[in-house]
Amino acid sequence: MKYTMTIAGLQRDLPLCKINDDLYIGAFVIFGDCELTIACAKELLKRAPDYDYLLTAEAKGIPLEYEMARQHGDKKYFLARKKPKLYMSGVLEVVDKSITTRGEQKLYLDKADAEIMKGKKILIVDDVVSTGGSIHALETLVKETGAEICGEMCILAEGDAQNRKDLIYLEKLPLFNADGTIKE
Repeated sequence: MKYTMTIAGLQRDLPLCKINDDLYIGAFVIFGDCELTIACAKELLKRAPDYDYLLTAEAKGIPLEYEMARQHGDKKYFLARKKPKLYMSGVLEVVDKSITTRGEQKLYLDKADAEIMKGKKILIVDDVVSTGGSIHALETLVKETGAEICGEMCILAEGDAQNRKDLIYLEKLPLFNADGTIKE
């Protein structure tokens, strides 16, 4: 089963993936789709508030964040990692619960990056927001740095995320029943 939709002027087929017996989601994977990444970054930047730095969570938001930074002329962007790395100068840690990740996961921000972010306007970006778990984890990290969240953006808002007034997104992604019909 698949769901066909238009995103940033481009048509894509999203395979439907089972979350449980009563819930399927449209799998949106931007990895490897340069045309879509470029188009989505361009459209999001048209709606973006003024910011100093972009922040996303590893991993599916990385191509979008990179392309937004490139088009905007940014010299640096930040990434919350799923595991601490040896090169990090210490870490800020937060627990994240996402609909597409089994169980809880942790996100880590390098303390050196946190120092640069302090007092700056941070724009949080992601590919899809559904339950808001990953966005909430990023918000927590930003607050711990002493930076200001100036906005939150994503390509697709899924489920209840579509009702958030603080989220800027390009398209709505419905939730699906087991037979592939859209949940009402």
